Amino acid sequence: MDAKNTAFIAMMSALGIVLSLISLNIGPISIAVPGQGAASLDLSHVATFVAAIFGGPYVGAAVGLLSGIYAGYYFGYVVGTLGLLSLIGVPLGKAMTGFAAGFLYRKLKIGSRSHPSGLTVPVVLLSYVPECLFTIAYFLYIVLYFYGFSMSFMVTIVIPKAWIEIFIISVIMAALAGNAGFRDFIGKFLYSQKPKKLYYDQK
Repeated sequence: MDAKNTAFIAMMSALGIVLSLISLNIGPISIAVPGQGAASLDLSHVATFVAAIFGGPYVGAAVGLLSGIYAGYYFGYVVGTLGLLSLIGVPLGKAMTGFAAGFLYRKLKIGSRSHPSGLTVPVVLLSYVPECLFTIAYFLYIVLYFYGFSMSFMVTIVIPKAWIEIFIISVIMAALAGNAGFRDFIGKFLYSQKPKKLYYDQK
């Protein structure tokens, strides 16, 4: 983890927090079940996937963790009542997605393919599976352990919303991954000299 990676993590984390602030507050899109709860669209994962795809699994995990802090606060203290549990749980789930995305992108060597956009969508969708399972366990079991009650009703609200969110982001990421100009732009932040290949092709 050199200085450029650290600066890249800081930049992407700040972007994620800004996207979270905008999507949750300025232009909120919510899915609600009357009398039960609501879930709002959170676009902070755009930064998570950029970091994961171009920086690798550890960079993706770090950005997911840091950029998820505001969403954890928002769902724990602003529109929810789970407090510290949400402040820890939400960023942890996002870190899982960042790690999975970076790992899959590198393992499948998608960046070295002539048309990476086509495989970016399924990889982004697949990388959300660990966070999805964690979120289900969070509402069914983790909340029960700490608070004495489960929030199973939230699963039917949060999970469909999250998959819609991830699908939208997967399309955005496919466009970015296939754009040579964007890849070169990101490469300047990660390397002192322009590399022949980005991180996920070097392993």
